[in-house]
Amino acid sequence: MRDIVDRRPNLVFVALAGYFLLCIVLRLAASPSLEIDEAEQAFLSQFLQLGYGPQPPFYNWLQYGLAQLIGTSLATMTILKNGLLFLCCLFYGLAAQLILKDRRLSAMAMFGVLSLPPVFLLAQRDLSHTVAALFAVSLFLYGFLRTLTRPSLFSYLLTGVAVGIGVISKYNFVVVPVAAILAVLPERELRKRLFDWRILAAIAIAAAIALPHGLWVLQNLDAASSGTLNEMKERAAEGRLMQMFHGVFALSSAIVGGSLVPLLVFGLVFRGKIRTIWRAESQWTRIMGRMIAISLLAVLLVVLGVAATHVREKWLVLFLALLPLYLCLKIEAAPIDPAPGFRRFVPLIACIVLGALVIVSARAVVRPWFGDYSKLNIPYAGFVEAVVEAEGRPPALVLTNDRQIAGNIRTRLADATVVIPHLSDVPPADAAKRPLLVVWRDETNPAPLPATLSEALKASGVPESAATPRSLEVPYIYASGPERYRFGYIWVGE
Repeated sequence: MRDIVDRRPNLVFVALAGYFLLCIVLRLAASPSLEIDEAEQAFLSQFLQLGYGPQPPFYNWLQYGLAQLIGTSLATMTILKNGLLFLCCLFYGLAAQLILKDRRLSAMAMFGVLSLPPVFLLAQRDLSHTVAALFAVSLFLYGFLRTLTRPSLFSYLLTGVAVGIGVISKYNFVVVPVAAILAVLPERELRKRLFDWRILAAIAIAAAIALPHGLWVLQNLDAASSGTLNEMKERAAEGRLMQMFHGVFALSSAIVGGSLVPLLVFGLVFRGKIRTIWRAESQWTRIMGRMIAISLLAVLLVVLGVAATHVREKWLVLFLALLPLYLCLKIEAAPIDPAPGFRRFVPLIACIVLGALVIVSARAVVRPWFGDYSKLNIPYAGFVEAVVEAEGRPPALVLTNDRQIAGNIRTRLADATVVIPHLSDVPPADAAKRPLLVVWRDETNPAPLPATLSEALKASGVPESAATPRSLEVPYIYASGPERYRFGYIWVGE
């Protein structure tokens, strides 16, 4: 195995690319309908804005650019997500090669990223902004370690680019570069890298990338922060002491949940050597260990500061992503041969990630066997096809009150403008593209027109006589029986 890695070091990157290509193929084969984040991205890809709400805009910008190039579709969203995940692992592996002498260990560090639950499970199910932030963390890690080991103006600029991208990918990314700086300060021979004049260039390029969105945040502070903060406060009615207890417990549970799989994997493949590895230390284990500890301490301070009682694993993955590299550094610092562990590591990781991928991909087919239908089973494509066939032409404008509907219809009608009244402006009737399709979830029969859509139609000048609600029932995707999903809609012709 060592000969293979030494003779063909790029083979690990080829295997990694093959895995993410398989992820793309299986997602496209699973269902044409979208998950929550996918639908949101499909809807928002119509607009280029400095900010989109509680999440930074980098992923939205990438999605918008890809949509402009090749159109809005499930394929473009799947390619973007898995492409970023591949680049995340690629730069992580390149960063590992800078400070690990053994190529097997750098390969283990790279594949170790796949052992993180938000990567091998949640990302394949439905993630977006966290994926962009993971890419930024790996790019930063590569630039930062290259600056420490082979300082050049390029390495400083690359680090600055990574910081700028990270800040506009996920707000909690800012903890990573701060933790990195603090982690290096105790190391005298590396500390001088932080006081090199070239760091000013890094700061300048990071600021230039983050500044446009930063100005938007200052003008829309509540919109940018309220969503996540409200989600973190699930027990606002409790006393301060109980909030602190629940917050610390939630953080501890999230740390355990996020790190358990990689720890178990490394523990199993190096069983019998754990005590030796635990005691091993080097300059790089100290730096990486401090980065992890400082990052998690910062999260703890935030949790206590805002009285948070809910912490999700995916919020910590930016910091726990450092764990595989830290463990590989500990292994290299220990006087042990990593070859036996490497031979066990590769098939174990393959079983975990491929098994999770099969389960995630098969759920759209398997769940209907038990009468359980998910978002992947809702027949948006069938609805659009039925309406277009009945009316003889596609709509030019779609009006809906639901992001899930908006995103799914956007992927089926790429040439149509999709509007949600409270999120975007509804064009007036005389300026609106026609024909117009109004669609909503029909949970009762007959289908009443939701108030928000009714008001939007009135405001745009559509006559009431032309707004006659209809119902359309379409079989679920992979339906195991006669179950059908009902849509309410209005068609307004020219």
